[in-house]
Amino acid sequence: MFNDQRSKRVIFLAHCLLNQNAISDGTADYPAAHREVVRTLLDAQVSIAQMPCPELCCLGLDRGDPLGAQRPVVVENTRIRRAMGQPETAAKMETLVQQVVNQIREYHRNGFTVLGIVGMDRSPCCGVNTTSDEDRELEGQGVFMAAVLSALEEAGLRVPVVGVKAANALERIQMLLGAEDAAPAQADVP
Repeated sequence: MFNDQRSKRVIFLAHCLLNQNAISDGTADYPAAHREVVRTLLDAQVSIAQMPCPELCCLGLDRGDPLGAQRPVVVENTRIRRAMGQPETAAKMETLVQQVVNQIREYHRNGFTVLGIVGMDRSPCCGVNTTSDEDRELEGQGVFMAAVLSALEEAGLRVPVVGVKAANALERIQMLLGAEDAAPAQADVP
């Protein structure tokens, strides 16, 4: 099964790496997508799975406040983080978390290599190493990424996770690709 031309290699990217139009107002680094990341992955024969943007899906494009871009980024991100914790929003986010986990489980079950998950540091939702809270950037994970990682652990799925910022995204992706070449194959699903 699946013995056609597909590489059977996939990486999960934060939504905004592929769609800067979804990012909160005032924070886009590119007009459309991080072109170098996309090109590097496609040149390496890696398929790209775009994770849903929890902020867009749960709060809307303006994140519930059309004046959000008038505040410093970390202040607005803290407001967004709080909004994501509201019961109705948290329930919507949990559905998105399960979609990501189910996709990863399905790829693993069918013998595909999931190279990793790439989140956006400083994000109140998709940060891996840093997030925004208390009106500042601090160490920790965004609320969506923390929920995804917890659900993956609960499901017994191991996937490398890296956090990037626009300035270091290409370098971090290249490191992830290099780690895949150096790592022995391993079964991630019991």
